[in-house]
Order: sequence, then structure tokens, then C-alpha cells
Amino acid sequence: MRVDAVYENARVLSGDRWVSAVAVLNGRVVALDQDAESLSTANRVDLGGAVVVPGFHDAHNHMAWFGMSLDEVSLGECEHVDEVYAAIAERAAELPEGSWVIGSGYDQNRLVGGHPTRHGLDRVAPGHLVRLRHTSGHMCVVNTLVLDRLDLANVPVGGDVARDEQGSPTGLLREQAQLLLQPLTFPTPVETVIRAIDRAGERYLAEGITSVQEAGVGGGLVGETPIEVAAYQQARDRGLLRVRTTLMVSSAMLHELPAGTGFGLDLGLRSGLGDEWVRIGPMKLFADGSLIGRTAAMHEDFAGEPGNRGYFQLPEEELADTIFRAHAAGWQIATHAIGDRAISVVLDAYAAALRANPRHDHRHRIEHCAVLSPAELARVAELRLIPVPQGRFITEIGDGMAAALGPDREDWCYRQKSFLDAGLVLPGSSDRPVVNGAPLLGMIDLVRRRTSSGHLLGPDERLTPKQALRAYTYGSAYAAFREREVGVIEPGKLADFAVLSADPLENIEQASVLATVVGGALVYERG
Repeated sequence: MRVDAVYENARVLSGDRWVSAVAVLNGRVVALDQDAESLSTANRVDLGGAVVVPGFHDAHNHMAWFGMSLDEVSLGECEHVDEVYAAIAERAAELPEGSWVIGSGYDQNRLVGGHPTRHGLDRVAPGHLVRLRHTSGHMCVVNTLVLDRLDLANVPVGGDVARDEQGSPTGLLREQAQLLLQPLTFPTPVETVIRAIDRAGERYLAEGITSVQEAGVGGGLVGETPIEVAAYQQARDRGLLRVRTTLMVSSAMLHELPAGTGFGLDLGLRSGLGDEWVRIGPMKLFADGSLIGRTAAMHEDFAGEPGNRGYFQLPEEELADTIFRAHAAGWQIATHAIGDRAISVVLDAYAAALRANPRHDHRHRIEHCAVLSPAELARVAELRLIPVPQGRFITEIGDGMAAALGPDREDWCYRQKSFLDAGLVLPGSSDRPVVNGAPLLGMIDLVRRRTSSGHLLGPDERLTPKQALRAYTYGSAYAAFREREVGVIEPGKLADFAVLSADPLENIEQASVLATVVGGALVYERG
């Protein structure tokens, strides 16, 4: 047999064994080891003894948001609020009056001076429209020129507008209050989304990522345009969709179908439609807010804030009803739930939906599943849910999360090993651009669990390197119903893999990406 390519002289991880070569035909693996080396091909690639692992798969990221953030003022490294103001002033000086100045990535937990304010932004960017995205995506700060254009008398349920002691808005919009900006910013032009997908994909390939799950398209807090699926299709048509993508559809896009025929998208479209490059995944639903923003729905007060237990993004009854109807219509469901109270309510809703309409292989998910008591951990396992926590959060925002919870609850924070011990499948994910989304960094954090200050957060939740790698490969594929196509290098599966400088099972901190292969094609090579 003549094949398209043979990648040889390598240490290839295939399941639990190591082989020396991979043969590819029509985008899929057809042979391994000596069987691959013996095949005829015009494209024999010598990998020089490098390590080959399945392509990394991010189970929860925001691809378009990340791609657009590359053009925004980066604020993630700022340590003082005055640095934020200086960066915005510098960008404003480059733009004509009346234009938008957008910054992203600030975290008040790491800023001396706390949140920026509208008055501070007014001083440094007069005559401009200014919006600063919080690193969590769950809040933003705008200046007075923007604030004056918002309908502050009609703040959506599940959000609030922060005010100072005199009752004047500070410019901070939390959670659903950010939807007040939609008349000014929504929808994002499709061409802008396509460019963002392209730019994000280039970065992903350089990090060994071959598949992603986009955590919200179409509307709501994270969607860019009502025709966002079309943007991904067009990107694919132009050769600009560089990684395989599963799209989570915002719950705001689902509706009752005509003549009582169901609940979902027009024509009855639901989870699973698509091909090996683009497909519709779960319905994405927000239950609550952010841990570092202290808006997550909690059973007990946030540490140091008597009376603040966060809140839900929508009424609990509506949350449960949406889950019930989407499940009955055959959707996979991915519900954002961070606080322990939010998780309790979501578990009740999933349980009720499954009792009424049993479905064996539903693979419903809890995105983040961040603050989980031992009792609720048992319920997650009983319902066979998929928790989707983010390991990289520990390093980049772990100190803020620990401060919000206090020492008595921090061991419940972003569990990992507990899920495996309970018999659940654990995916690997980043929530990029909330934190750096490079999978090798995420895997290191799954193993180390050290915050930026050096604090060991949840020592019993540390994974082995083997478990971390499995999360970012097979675990994420399983979470998207794609484990028959990707996640393991073996005959019949898509030929997606990452070429590394070192064995991540033995020396994960020294491993880096040398090359990335998608569908058997070498699509990235360092240098």
C-alpha cells in the first residue's frame, strides 16, 4: 500500500505503548511502528527522535474572543491601576476622537488601586469610547462617554451596575449588565470574527492544539453575532479554520419551534450536526458568575464580605426549565456553574430532566464546576456528568480564588483528581483568554497546583503527568463525543498529533512543541 506520509524515527505514544512511526492516508492513521515504516510513500518525515503525542484538545475556550483580544490593549501584566490608565492613554493617542479603545485582561485582585473607574478613563482618553474587559469576562469597565449611552434604568436580571457611596455609577458593569452594551457593540462584523478565528488558530497550532470547543456562540455574554456558525463555516471555506472546532450554542439562541415540534434551533438542528472540522456541540447556559469577581452563587458569604453570596445569571426556575427542555429535545448541555450553590441548583435541574426523560449517554457538563463539596461531588458522579475545570486557573488567578473562599473552602476549589477518583472522565481546558491557554502550561498546573504566590492550592487534587496528558487528549475528545475520531493515535483515527522536544510523562516542564500535524499534514513547524 502507498500512503500519503510516514512520520518516523520518533517515540509515538499510542494509548499506553510507544511505537516508532505513524503512516497516514487520506487524513487518517493507517499503520503504526514497523508496519508504518514498511509502507511506500513519497513523503517520509524524519522526526529526529522527537516525542509524538495526540494533538491537544481544549474543551473550553473562546476562540473568537481570544483572536480579537490580540488587537486590544493587553492589561494582564499591569500591577497598578495607574499602569492600566497609562496603557489606555497610549492607545487613545494613536486613534481618532470618537473611536473605541478596548483593553482586556485586567484583574482587580492583582491591581494596586483595584478596579479602574470611569473618571480615571475619562482623564486619559477624553473623546474616546473606552471599554476594559475583566480577565474573567464577567465584568467590564466603561468610561462616561459610553455610560451615558446605556439604558441604566433597565439593567438585565442577573447583573448589576456598581455605584460609589454617592450612588453614582463607577463604570463597572457586572455579569448580565454587560448586555447594556449590545446596542453599541453587537453584532461583531462577520469579517472581524473570521480574522479572529484565523489569528487564534495560528497560535493554537504553535501550541500543539488540533481541536477546540468554543464555549458560546450566537448571543449572550460570549457570543459575537447571531450568525456566528456562518463565520466558522466561511473561515473553513477560506482555509482559515486551522483547528477542528465544536461550537457550543448560546441558550439565548434556542427557542420553541413552530407547532409544538420542540425546543432548539430552526429546522430542529441540535448537538452533533456537522463534520470533522465544524460541528454543533452543547447548548451553553450560564447559571452564575465569577469566583475572582465574587459574583458566583454561593451557599455561604465570600471571605471578608459579609452578606455577599453572589447571584444567579437568571432566575432559578428559568434555569431549570431551560435545562429540562433542551435535554428533552436531545441536546447535550454545558452549564457554567462556579459557586457551590449554583452547582447544587444545576445538579437538581439535571436530575429532574434525566428522571423525566432518561438518556444513557447524555454527557451533560458543568463548565468550571469550581467550588464543589464532597456531597455534591458524589451527585456529579451519580448523574454521570462531565466536569470541565481549568488547571491553569490555579497559577494565574488562584490567589484571588483562595482569597474569595477563605481557608475552610479552598480544598473544594477546582478539583481535578477527585473527579477521576469518582470514575468520571476529566477533560483539559483553559477558558482562554481568561488565562494563557497553552496546553503544556495547563498540564504543568494540573500536576503542580501552585498559585503565582507559591501557595499549594488543593494538594490532594494534583494529577500525574499521564493523567494530565490524557485530560488534554482523550478526556476532551470524550466531552465532545469525538473520542472515536481523535484523542488517541491509532489506526482509523484522524491523524492529529503534536511533536514535542521531551517526554511529557517524564519531564513535562521541559517539553515544548516542535511541530503540529492535522489530518496528516504538517501545519506548524517551529523555526
